Amino acid sequence: MRRYVPLSLLLGLLFSHFAHAELPPDYKVVLLTENFPPFNMAANNKNFARDPNIQGLSADIVREMFKRAGIAYNLTLRFPWARIYQQTLETPNHGLFSTSLSEARRPLFKWVGPIAQYESVLVAATDQARRLDNLEQAKAYRIGSYQSSAVSQYLERAGIQPVNSLRDQENLRKLQRGQIDYWATSDPVWRFYAKEQGVSGLGNALSFHTSQLYLALNKDTPDEVIERLQTALEQMRSEGYGSCAKNPELC
Repeated sequence: MRRYVPLSLLLGLLFSHFAHAELPPDYKVVLLTENFPPFNMAANNKNFARDPNIQGLSADIVREMFKRAGIAYNLTLRFPWARIYQQTLETPNHGLFSTSLSEARRPLFKWVGPIAQYESVLVAATDQARRLDNLEQAKAYRIGSYQSSAVSQYLERAGIQPVNSLRDQENLRKLQRGQIDYWATSDPVWRFYAKEQGVSGLGNALSFHTSQLYLALNKDTPDEVIERLQTALEQMRSEGYGSCAKNPELC
């Protein structure tokens, strides 16, 4: 007697097979990052580095995530941000971190995270500039920011056109020289640069947005990769990996 298997069951089995298909044995993700301390940075403070000469809180989390997911990768730190952002956007199997997830960026990549968070702030020389209540007040001042950064893009969407620099550290020097009134950047990033260069007398004049940081992957990245990485990250989070207790500078 012939037995019939319901079509819905056959489709379910077929879908399950493809949903959990193994990746090719030579599959590898090309990971790119930039100097964005303390999240990711070159050990020698240069604008180019390869793993393992890349350190930082996000770099450690991403490495562990790929290890647990069993996915091969290579990791390179390059400059400038706009270049590696565009490279990840256009090239399959490329990933980029640490990246803010905005509504404008959401459909452009596949996302894993969050892996960390930061505050978008306006930094001032405390003896020269006053605190601000909102971004509307900031429109009357000269604001420096980092080209193509999430902070700069946020200001542009708010109707503010910052004076963008190719390096965030350049804005620290501009602020000291009085060439800008406020430095639009990230906290704790600006604190790291100020400490590194021995600069004191700075403070947050306005905190205007909290952003979570992610790993952004090219849209052609297989869903299997995204699922395995996110599962690994959730497992790490459940163990307290990268928590506020271990990394208070992120919180």
